[in-house]
Amino acid sequence: MKKEEPAAVRSGYPGWSGHSWTWSELPSTGTKRHIIDLIISKLLFIVALFAILIVFFIIGFLLRDGYQIVLETGIWNFLAGVDWNPTGSPPSFGILPLIVGTLLVTALAMAIAVPLSMATAIYIAEIAGPRTKAVVKPAVELLAGIPSVVYGFFGLILLTDWIRILFDRPSGSSWLAGSILLAIMAIPTITSVAEDALSSVPREFREGSLALGATRWQTIRSVVVPGAVSGISAAVILGMGRAIGETMAVLMVTGNAAVIPDPITNVFSPVRTLTGTLGIEMGEVAFGSLHYHALFGVAVVLLAITLAVNGLARLIIRQMQRTPARSRAPGPLMQAVHGLIPGSLPHRAKRRIIHPKTTQKFAFLLISIGVVIVLAALGAILLEIIVNGAGAISLEFLTAPPSDLGRAGGIFPAIVGTLYLVAGALAVALPLGIATAIYLIEYTADTRLTRGIRAAVDLLNGTPSIVFGLFGFAFLVLFLNFGVSLIAGQITLGLMVLPTIIRTTEESLRSIPKSLREGSYALGASKWQTVWRVVLPPALPGIITGAILSIGRAAGETAPIMFTAVVFSNRYLPSSLFEPVMSLPYHLFILTTSVAGADDQKFGTALVLLVMVLSIYLIAILIRRRYNRATVINNG
Repeated sequence: MKKEEPAAVRSGYPGWSGHSWTWSELPSTGTKRHIIDLIISKLLFIVALFAILIVFFIIGFLLRDGYQIVLETGIWNFLAGVDWNPTGSPPSFGILPLIVGTLLVTALAMAIAVPLSMATAIYIAEIAGPRTKAVVKPAVELLAGIPSVVYGFFGLILLTDWIRILFDRPSGSSWLAGSILLAIMAIPTITSVAEDALSSVPREFREGSLALGATRWQTIRSVVVPGAVSGISAAVILGMGRAIGETMAVLMVTGNAAVIPDPITNVFSPVRTLTGTLGIEMGEVAFGSLHYHALFGVAVVLLAITLAVNGLARLIIRQMQRTPARSRAPGPLMQAVHGLIPGSLPHRAKRRIIHPKTTQKFAFLLISIGVVIVLAALGAILLEIIVNGAGAISLEFLTAPPSDLGRAGGIFPAIVGTLYLVAGALAVALPLGIATAIYLIEYTADTRLTRGIRAAVDLLNGTPSIVFGLFGFAFLVLFLNFGVSLIAGQITLGLMVLPTIIRTTEESLRSIPKSLREGSYALGASKWQTVWRVVLPPALPGIITGAILSIGRAAGETAPIMFTAVVFSNRYLPSSLFEPVMSLPYHLFILTTSVAGADDQKFGTALVLLVMVLSIYLIAILIRRRYNRATVINNG
């Protein structure tokens, strides 16, 4: 009888070519840990590459469906044509009015937002006391948490009426309305980044200036602001990117006429933006038609503009990080800003005309007025929605399905549908985002590959939400044949919030002192043991904050899900991932733009959505504050 050979003999002895290692054969604990670290690092590397693949996927699918319009009309006629009428006979596909509309709305929005944001950032960083700062800063951040569809609702209900009555116009839906609304939406972005840049200027600069006899305003104007000029420039560019990519708010208040204002300075003319065109026409276009390809061509142009703007911001921020604060000099942007500030008049002439103390009082007064305007905008939006929406809130409204086209009944399926979408988005984005961040911070050095991954994450972060919606529509709904479904919306939202989770997790991991890692290694721990048991626990509050911010964004977005996941009205909850679902933002959008006689339902839905999203952002702010306080105590 033939004796059966042991498994080790059949596969060869350890160390032989072709031998398959079993766990018990591993020669030592150190080798096991080394192999585990190797496997984990390879897995994390594969996950990290996912960010690059997503960017290529989005660009590839947009180009695939968009290039045919260029073949049909020619690149020049497409970009420079002045007539956009895809349903005419014959149809015309010139997008110049859309590009001009986008640039005009963005330019005026920046003209409004930059001075107010700078005033608020300077007030928070340099003037406000600790208690005042603790109130003003979270209030500005809450502006960022208001969903864009709520801004659009506010603009359509109130802002356009104010413009119509105040300027005696037949309609308030105009370029001006869109710019005011976008300015309010861009203020939190510009203020937060600019305030961080101002706060990063070394304290010795201020002390040295004050010791030389300069006033506080002279120190701010001549020392602090020039020292933070790169960060301020990046803040303005990021705010511009935020404005260019916005869809729902501008769609609801700009009038949506594809014309170039005549004269070009007529701020009361209706305009149409690139994003607005996608939001209006994509849902009704025939698949595969020339109109369909033209809309994807519009998306490619929009993506190119936003990527260029965000790429410029990244270059400036990188330059700022490389340049020591003491060697920074004011650039053209801040020199222009100085020219707008009374305190920055030609110095010698100014000294003879206005006393520095008087200049400081005037400058601080202007800054305070700017802060009051920002807070008043927040107060007006919250007050209008709370006062009018509170009456609609009832048990039936929160627990019943809608009826009579949303004019009666409740919004229960929309509330649950929103939670379904958010939960699915987190399930997609959280593991991918945390794994990518761990790889970038813990497992690799600063190489071309990691810089490429970070660049892809930043580009993904700057991609307009409507572009994610188109990608989800083309890839998930049509190419993978998911149809308009819950899972298509969850994946689309997950991809949209992925950069937020990666970035916040990266920052949290980066804030953990190297000494903790070195101590762990000195005690014999492996790389993964150090990451899992030493680095991740103290970084958890920051990671949770990123997850909460992602929940808030996913809950408030409309554009990514309007083509991929949602329906306006449904009495029942979806029974599978492949059925469509209701959501609060889309329900509010349709109630506001298409259903007459549903005022109570509109305000009630807006209030529920607002409370849901702002509560999430408030939790994130409180976690951050508690974490910062704990860090200060530990460091002390």
